[in-house]
Amino acid sequence: MKSNMKSKLAAALVLGLGLTAAQSQAEPTVQSTQAGRSTVYKDLSPSSLEDLSSPERIIAVTRGSSGASEIYGVLEQGEKVECMQCVPYVAELLTDKNPRTREISAWWLRRRVFGVFGKGEVYSQVVDRLQDSSQPALQRAYAAEALGEFLTQSSVKFVAKSAMEDPDAIVRVASVKALQRLNTQGPNGEVGAAMADPDEEVRMTALRASTHINVFTDVEMVVERIDDESARVRTRAAETLGAMRATDAVVGLIALAQSDSDANVRKAAVAALGNIGDQSARPAVEAALKDSDSLVRDAAKIALRSL
Repeated sequence: MKSNMKSKLAAALVLGLGLTAAQSQAEPTVQSTQAGRSTVYKDLSPSSLEDLSSPERIIAVTRGSSGASEIYGVLEQGEKVECMQCVPYVAELLTDKNPRTREISAWWLRRRVFGVFGKGEVYSQVVDRLQDSSQPALQRAYAAEALGEFLTQSSVKFVAKSAMEDPDAIVRVASVKALQRLNTQGPNGEVGAAMADPDEEVRMTALRASTHINVFTDVEMVVERIDDESARVRTRAAETLGAMRATDAVVGLIALAQSDSDANVRKAAVAALGNIGDQSARPAVEAALKDSDSLVRDAAKIALRSL
């Protein structure tokens, strides 16, 4: 009899504990919901968490006179907020005059498949704007910029074409930057081809892009730019060849280091020879120790450490 009673009490105790545990799991406390975070951040107050932006807040910040920093913060905190009705409002920011606003709006939009990447949706509207010659050049440039920020490889063919064919340099510059953002030299080597563009800024942008993409094969196009009419381009070309450690460019860089009329070009050429580390350049770098410009002489001292 006593044994039977003990068994019943034990069963009741187990059942009670089970109900308590179940109730605890069903009704988590504020602290329990923060358990994972607390493991890393040592029980920070829930108030330290960022509040998600509401759909109403996202729409409001796009329609008023909010500054770039406020817009950036609201969209960043609204990364995971599902808001189809917000899409057209945020899309309008792709043509905002502030580059940070354009960047964060493209960032927010590219996280949404629905309402952005379907036929006739935001993505295709931006493509159409880039290709529409009746649009102002600045609007086409913003479109190229947005396609780069969308980070979808289907954009490559559009910005590559505009980098070569758009009549306005501002659009070609934006298109080359978009190719850089998309981490590609273009389906037909458009980044390299842009180095021969008649506009100096396009050439400068293409040279910079060549060192910021994973695969760039048109090194000879960079070498050609050491004879460019622009001292800025020659300087950038020398810097680029040094970064690439292009041994085929040593002879041309020696010529720049010895005879270019611009001290910045000579300095860049000397530094590039040091980066490449070809021993045949040592006499030219030693000669640069006597250059009339102190910065060239300093570059020579540093370069000789690698030769």
